Amino acid sequence: MNDMTQASKEKLIADFKVVVADTEELLRSTAGQAGEKISELRAKAQDHLASAKIKLADAEAAIVDKAKQAGRAADDYVHDNPWSAVGMAAGVGFLVGLLIGRR
Repeated sequence: MNDMTQASKEKLIADFKVVVADTEELLRSTAGQAGEKISELRAKAQDHLASAKIKLADAEAAIVDKAKQAGRAADDYVHDNPWSAVGMAAGVGFLVGLLIGRR
């Protein structure tokens, strides 16, 4: 389930990046338009965009940190239990070989 949550977070970040890019493009395309209302909307959009970029950077940093922690935990486990790790790798290889052999 943790992998699913991680994948969901990564998908959300990717989608959020698209929204940020689209908002930036919208702001660029309306830069030449005048009027008090459009100026207010542009200012609000720029404020929200700046806030969104900060949140996006924080979310990416959190995902990178979690991935590093998981990598360190796996590395520590393999160093502490080398034969168990070899056994698990052999078991996974055997299962993959069986599945491939059925085709």
